[in-house]
Amino acid sequence: MPALDTTTLDQLFLQARSHNGWLDQPLPDALLQRLYDTLKQGPTSNNCCPARFVFVRSAEAKQKLLPTLKGHNGAKMLQAPVTAIVAFDSQFFEFLPELFPIYDAAAPYRDNPQAAHTAALRNGSLQGAYLMLAARALGLDCGPMSGFDNAQVDAAFFPDGRWKSNFLCSLGYGDASTLRPSGPRLSFEQACRLA
Repeated sequence: MPALDTTTLDQLFLQARSHNGWLDQPLPDALLQRLYDTLKQGPTSNNCCPARFVFVRSAEAKQKLLPTLKGHNGAKMLQAPVTAIVAFDSQFFEFLPELFPIYDAAAPYRDNPQAAHTAALRNGSLQGAYLMLAARALGLDCGPMSGFDNAQVDAAFFPDGRWKSNFLCSLGYGDASTLRPSGPRLSFEQACRLA
C-alpha cells in the first residue's frame, strides 16, 4: 500500500492536537455509529475486542459523569458535545467463540481473572487509541482525559461490575483558539533502541 500523503499524516498525527475547548456543533448518531464501525477494524489479540464505549452526550448523563472528574476536566466535558467512556469488558472472552472460532482462545482467561484483566486492559487501550485515530480520520477532534475517579465512573455507569472504565475522550469539533502551544516530544535517541 502507498504511504499516506502529508495532509493525512498531519490530520492523524503531526498537526493533530488534544483539545480542551469545543465548538457548539452536535455529533449525530450516524457519525458515532460510523466512528465505531471504523475503529472496530483495528487489530486486537485473537480479535478479542474487549473495549466498550459509552458516548456521554445528554445533559443527564453529563451530570452523572461530572462528579467523577478532577480539576478543569469537568468544564471540558460539559462543553464537549460527546465524551466517550472508553471501558473494557472483564468477561470479553465470552465472545471469543464468535470472534475467533479457530480454536478455544477463551481457555487462558476463563479461570484466570488476572490474565483476563491484563488482556482486556491492553487490548482495550489499543481500541481506545483506534477511537482517537478514527475520530481524527472522520474530521473530529479529541480530548483524552485520565483525570477522573475510575471507581466512581464504574459505580455510576457500570454498577454490575462487568465493564471497567479505562480513560475518557471528549469528541467534537475543537475550538483552536483554546489550544496551548504543543508540548515537546522525546527524540528517537531518547525513546528508541535498535537491537
